[in-house]
Amino acid sequence: MAVIPKILVFAGSVRAGTFSGRTADVAQKELAVQGAEVTRISLGDYPLPIMDEDLDKEKGVPENALKLARMIIAHDGLLIATPEYNGSIPPLLKNTIDWVSRVRKDGGRAVRPFAGKVAGLSSSSSGHFAGIRCINHLRAVLVHCQMEVVTPECSVPEGGNAFDEDGRFKDERLHRTMEHLCRTLIETSRMLSTRVEP
Repeated sequence: MAVIPKILVFAGSVRAGTFSGRTADVAQKELAVQGAEVTRISLGDYPLPIMDEDLDKEKGVPENALKLARMIIAHDGLLIATPEYNGSIPPLLKNTIDWVSRVRKDGGRAVRPFAGKVAGLSSSSSGHFAGIRCINHLRAVLVHCQMEVVTPECSVPEGGNAFDEDGRFKDERLHRTMEHLCRTLIETSRMLSTRVEP
């Protein structure tokens, strides 16, 4: 029997009606259609202070960072839908990654939340370039965190016109791109989750 991979989906923005949130909704539905067990969260439910090493030393990693780390550890892969801010990663998403990467122990057990996990990436913007500069920066950050980032990605241009009234992509090419991304994420997550540790 094939392993059912568990995929965590979230957007890099929590603004109402954000294109990245709508893209994450498309990804959530597509992953479920393809047989994944999907958990959809909002980073707005896990507020964090600005990453500060002095704060970390004084008070430790915030509880919400630990909650997110536990959630990531419990899943085989992530699908992140990100907007682009000034040609790069939005501060909410970068701050979340920075804090979660600081989680080294949980209940006395050594952990590395991102290491060995699989990530699929999607971006969006109101313009023609679809957040491709951001997605490249995000890929580099996640690889640095020892994640395996799959090669297919889905970048959504002209976000204000990209979705129909049911929240689906209007463009069939975009739909096929998201299908390919989700399929590759599922297959890679399934493969890595069945590896036997030495």
